Amino acid sequence: MKRRERTRQLIELGGLVAKAGLVELTDDDRAVILGLLVEAAAKLRTDETGTQLILWRRRGQRAFADTEDKD
Repeated sequence: MKRRERTRQLIELGGLVAKAGLVELTDDDRAVILGLLVEAAAKLRTDETGTQLILWRRRGQRAFADTEDKD
């Protein structure tokens, strides 16, 4: 059961990468996509973690809302 949950989580996370447009913007270059994610993780390790999470959460919520409006 845990394996199925993990697989679902990975599929959903991949969907977020696609929804953000990273696949097209990077020409499906996985090293670039990983680099972007590593950079984001490094930013979250700084003293500005809380502020950064708030900003990214708002941006993500707007992106979800924009997607719902288009559907």
